[in-house]
Amino acid sequence: MGVRLSLLTIAGAVLPLALAGASTPSVLSQITSGLWEITGERGASATRVCVREPSLLAQVEHRSAKCTQTVLRNDSASAIIEYSCAADGFGHSKITMLTPRSVRIETQGIADYAPFGYVVHARRVGNCPAH
Repeated sequence: MGVRLSLLTIAGAVLPLALAGASTPSVLSQITSGLWEITGERGASATRVCVREPSLLAQVEHRSAKCTQTVLRNDSASAIIEYSCAADGFGHSKITMLTPRSVRIETQGIADYAPFGYVVHARRVGNCPAH
């Protein structure tokens, strides 16, 4: 009886902790898809990009390349994503959510056989244009 009571006590203490962790959505699930404006990219003017999958915000330097991604971390505040684009290069990005419509992206890697590294801000400005 004592062992059973101890197990129930432990389960009762652990279950709320597990449920609390499960109820916090990951940052990528909170970011809204749509038309995003990216600023701060190597001195370029603002760029507008249709983002259908929020994890693609990690590929600022390789946005038009076909890449494979590995999500290293995806918690309620930020995500860290590594990606590889075959002959086009690779990157490592940290996406920090300011709001579901505004993020900060720190990115670095290799593109066009040269290193890159910078910080940009992206904000959702509307829906993607209809095709």
